[in-house]
Amino acid sequence: MKKRIGFIGTGVMGTSIVKHLLKAGHEVQVYNRTKNKATEVIELGAKWKSTPAEAAQNADLVFTIVGYPSDVEEVYYGENGIFQTAASGQVLVDMTTSTPTLAKKLYETGQEKGIGILDAPVSGGDLGAKNGTLTIMVGGDQDVFERLEPIFDLFSSKVNLQGPAGSGQHTKMANQIMVAGTMTGMTELLVYAKAAGLDIEKVVDTVGGGSAQNWSLTNYAPRILKEDYSPGFFVKHFVKDLKIALEEAQRMNLNLPSTALAEKLYEELEGKGKGNDGTQALIKLWWEM
Repeated sequence: MKKRIGFIGTGVMGTSIVKHLLKAGHEVQVYNRTKNKATEVIELGAKWKSTPAEAAQNADLVFTIVGYPSDVEEVYYGENGIFQTAASGQVLVDMTTSTPTLAKKLYETGQEKGIGILDAPVSGGDLGAKNGTLTIMVGGDQDVFERLEPIFDLFSSKVNLQGPAGSGQHTKMANQIMVAGTMTGMTELLVYAKAAGLDIEKVVDTVGGGSAQNWSLTNYAPRILKEDYSPGFFVKHFVKDLKIALEEAQRMNLNLPSTALAEKLYEELEGKGKGNDGTQALIKLWWEM
């Protein structure tokens, strides 16, 4: 059954997701803070709405994927936010990487209004979104999740309900902790190989066939070798994610030294004016580009 879908946030990830929804024949009404970033999907048939409230109005379900928890707060609770027009029976899905606490707050508001709420952050970067192979980590109620599975399947290759509200965000934090380790490892591998005078492309090809193989090495090392620092995922957003992960770890009395070091390195990179680069730009702390 074709749905009317509200979609808020047509950035790097959102644009590709909207394309998959349109291709499947769904009616999509979109809002983005900067309208020209929605031009591509509008030309493909998405309908422009001037506020999050309008994008949510009369929709069967609404997706949001914005930058920061503060943006999520504004999009849902602001003067022109989703909760101004959202109605009982709708489902709202926040795919922003945000805090488990805010995910629970959204869920509780939804319960009061008879609205289904899922926190469903994604992993896979710009390529995953473009190819429809994202991994989706979901928190919320089983029945609401099951209603959304056919839609999730349009742009993902793996989607699992992790537990109650907030569980999707906690799973994404676990994901980002792992990504931080592979990104620092991949960067130092390249730095070491170059200093040793090795053929870097050959090194990447060789170690990528062994136990050092990982997503970051496969997808980001080739971009670095081409000096392509376009964002599959922004440095500034990764700093935000790692800060959330460390704050949550602190609440659970956990010490995560490797993650803390990765956060420090990425914060240093952001401080050098590279916040809008892709996360592969970490190499710039060693190599002058």
